[in-house]
Amino acid sequence: MRPDDRLVLDHPDDVALAARLLADGVPVAHGFGNIYALTSRADAVGRVNALKGRPRYQTGSLTAPAGQLLEAFDLSALPACVSPGLLADVVDAFCALGPFGFRGPAAAHVPPGLTAPDGSVTTAQVIVPGDACPSQAFLAAASDAAGLLAISSANRSRHVTGQVDAPVHWRADALRAELAGGDLVLLEHRDEAAARALFPRHTTVSTTILGLHRAERVRGRVHLTLERHGSLAAEEVVQVLAALGVGLTAGPRAAVRLAPRSYDGPRPATGRRAAPGQAGSGVRTSTGGPKSVRTPRENSTESGGRRAVPGMPHAATRRSSIVTSSAAWSGHDS
Repeated sequence: MRPDDRLVLDHPDDVALAARLLADGVPVAHGFGNIYALTSRADAVGRVNALKGRPRYQTGSLTAPAGQLLEAFDLSALPACVSPGLLADVVDAFCALGPFGFRGPAAAHVPPGLTAPDGSVTTAQVIVPGDACPSQAFLAAASDAAGLLAISSANRSRHVTGQVDAPVHWRADALRAELAGGDLVLLEHRDEAAARALFPRHTTVSTTILGLHRAERVRGRVHLTLERHGSLAAEEVVQVLAALGVGLTAGPRAAVRLAPRSYDGPRPATGRRAAPGQAGSGVRTSTGGPKSVRTPRENSTESGGRRAVPGMPHAATRRSSIVTSSAAWSGHDS
C-alpha cells in the first residue's frame, strides 16, 4: 500500500490485496482503460447493484483478463457466418486498441444474473479494458482467486441521480466522493493522464459494444451489430472491421453516442469521429432492411449523458453506409 494509503494498479502488493478482497466478496473499483469500473465476483452482482442504487436484479456484465474473453460465449451458438477464426480476429483487433465490449450467446456456466434473453438467444456481455491496460494484472489475479468476474460502470445509477444517463467516472477522487460510505476497495491508476494517453482513440465513457449473435450477411458481406456507441467511435469500428472484410449494422441504441462526465475544470477531448449514420462514419444505415438512407453530417450535441445526433434522420445529409437495425433492445446494462 502507498504511504498515502492509496492502492495503485502498477504495484503488485496492491493488486494482490485487491484480488484477495474481491475473492472475499468486496467489490473493487479500479482503473479500466481510460476510466474506472466496478469488478466483483460473479455472485456479487446484487451487492454491486445495491451499492450503485440500481434495481437489485438488474442484469450485469462480465469481464475477463486477456485470453479468457471468449470463454463466456457458446461459440457453437453463433450464426454460421461467424467462424471461430473470424471471431478471434475481431476480438484480437479491438482488444489491441483498448477498452471494448462484446455481446454473444452465453456459455452454459454463466449464471442467470449475468445473462439476458435476446429473442431465442440467451446472451452474455463481456467488457474488457484493452490489452495494454495495467488492470490486466489485477483481472488475472482476481480471476485466479474468484473465478468468473462481473463488471459494472463506476458511478451512482441514474435511478439515484434522476438523470437520463449517469456517465462513468474517469477520476478516482470524484468516484471516491460519490461512493463514499460504500463497502468497496479503490485500486487507482497511478497517473490518470498517462492512462488516458494510452488510449488516444477512446473517449472517457463506457465502452462501445459489438453484438456477435445477430450477425447476418448483407449483400454477401458479414455484418456485426453496433449495440452501444461508446468510447470507440463508430468510424473507428468500421475501419477495424473493414480490414477483416466485415461490415457494421447500427442497433437501435447506437444512434446516440455516450458523452463523458464533466468535472470542474478541463475535460478530456470528446473525440472527433462521426456517430453511426453520420457522414464519414462508413457505416451503412437502413430501417428494417439493407438499404441506404439519408443521415446527418457530423455536428453532435450533448443531451443528458449522451451525445445526440441532431435531427437524425431529418437533418441536411449526404449518403453514408451505416445499416441501422430496428430490432427491439433486450440486453445488459453496464
